[in-house]
Amino acid sequence: MNRARLLIVTLFAVTLAVVAVATSAGSTKKQPQSAVAPSSAISIKQTSLGKTLVDAKGRTLYLFQGDQPNVSRLSVAGQAVWPPFNANAKPAATGGASAAQIGTIAGVNGRTQVTYNGHPLYYFVGDHNPGQTNGQGLNEFGGLWYALSPGGVAVTSTPTTTAPGTPANSGSSNGGGSAYGY
Repeated sequence: MNRARLLIVTLFAVTLAVVAVATSAGSTKKQPQSAVAPSSAISIKQTSLGKTLVDAKGRTLYLFQGDQPNVSRLSVAGQAVWPPFNANAKPAATGGASAAQIGTIAGVNGRTQVTYNGHPLYYFVGDHNPGQTNGQGLNEFGGLWYALSPGGVAVTSTPTTTAPGTPANSGSSNGGGSAYGY
């Protein structure tokens, strides 16, 4: 009976270990890929909203109106949809962005989150191509989401036309995978 009990306990422990590893590996793949290299940059790009703030790859950056100046209040669940713009160092300012407005804070995820004019910056998982603004004006996780102007304030307009060389924005995800690994 002791051998049978030992076998059951061993099988149970092995099963738990396999489940833990599988769950950990699966959740790692689902986490937003928001970290960027220290050589990243913040720039300005013409989008369907006018000139807005983007990262070095042309991805639109958003502010969350539920945040306080230099304080991210977005929940961990919210970060699955709105990944923080994280960096290992303060990004460079290019293409009309103001270096004086770029800063960093300790984000809720324990990483360094980039700010602009005091606004913690985020991506939207529904933006699949550079210049898309599908997150514009959404009311999610307790607040509104807006792209930022070169001056570091919310762009509260809705998309008017498609920016040159940018696929039309539908306001929602059309399915399909993201070019950014979200």
